[in-house]
Amino acid sequence: MIIVIATVEVANGKREEFLSHFRELVPKVEEEEGCLEYGPTVDVTTNIAAQVEMRPSIVTIVERWEDLEALEMHLVAPHMLEYRGKVKDLVKNVSLQVLEPAE
Repeated sequence: MIIVIATVEVANGKREEFLSHFRELVPKVEEEEGCLEYGPTVDVTTNIAAQVEMRPSIVTIVERWEDLEALEMHLVAPHMLEYRGKVKDLVKNVSLQVLEPAE
């Protein structure tokens, strides 16, 4: 299994617009072969001392894929190329962590 944590920094005040486009994308991705989980998350306020400060311009995408091949196919899927065109002016930066369970 492959786990992806994608951190998306959106332009100030554009998080809800970005999330609207992203939510339209989710059902298409969930239909992809090898997709086990795919969804956006945002920071929540807690009293946990170790938590990072609130990041109002960050959306964290949590993904789980059967294998690396499924992830690689996802990245070039037509709906992903279309989605990137829709959000390119909303996104300032994207970073990925591609992980596997430690054994």
